[in-house]
Amino acid sequence: MLGRWLDRVRERRPRIHCITNYVTANDCANILLACGGSPIMADDAGEVEEIAALCGGLVLNIGTLDARTVPAMLAAGRRSNALGHPVVLDPVGAGASALRTGTALELLEQVRFSVIRGNISEIRALALGGGSTQGVDADADDAVRPDTLDEAVHFVQDFARRTGAAVAVTGAVDIVADGEKAYCIYNGHPMMSRVTGTGCQLSALTAVFAAAAPGHVLEAAASAVCAMGVCGELAHERMGELDGNAAYRSHIIDAVYRLDGETLDRRADYKIL
Repeated sequence: MLGRWLDRVRERRPRIHCITNYVTANDCANILLACGGSPIMADDAGEVEEIAALCGGLVLNIGTLDARTVPAMLAAGRRSNALGHPVVLDPVGAGASALRTGTALELLEQVRFSVIRGNISEIRALALGGGSTQGVDADADDAVRPDTLDEAVHFVQDFARRTGAAVAVTGAVDIVADGEKAYCIYNGHPMMSRVTGTGCQLSALTAVFAAAAPGHVLEAAASAVCAMGVCGELAHERMGELDGNAAYRSHIIDAVYRLDGETLDRRADYKIL
């Protein structure tokens, strides 16, 4: 049952080092607090190795790259690897520009990732060395549908074997897989795509779940993805007649704050392949 990993987060309260983008940094910090974790947002190369040593996990999110943050990501990643901490890569917009794609590939070469989480176009860009990502959104041609699910699962598992990481691909159907097992997850709500940063928040959640569950990275990642999807559903159920995407964003964070393992187990909708 996946709910136990949420309960473990609330018991252990891992501290997570986030090198993330300025569009969603505040929401990532708040969602970590909501689930029981503790965020540190630090991206200067002069301190990231020290900060990594204070934390139990690391998120590297390339959503607003610049020349200053790339060396910081590499340094923090190497230090976290040396400490045995889980590291999550969120390759936001990989495939949209040479800088994003090249940086993500460099990170994959130099840092050992526990989880790689992105949309299907971003993951394809990393697997193939380039792509046609439309900004930070998945290309419609790449969308995972019922008729393409088996093909997508095989693709994700192959990438997981090549990288040694669990790979979480999020979309209408979410896939969380390593080289041996895959979770196909059906939670979530279409309105989640109308809020900037739900994917970034999920990457932060994934890191804190992985930090609380050493040796169980795949299950922790699947639990985080289910939790985010369930909270997207719960948030939509709370929407009032005059609410819009700003209220929905707040409802998601509130739903994470109120979620417990029993509710997650009851509402999680997935199958294991």
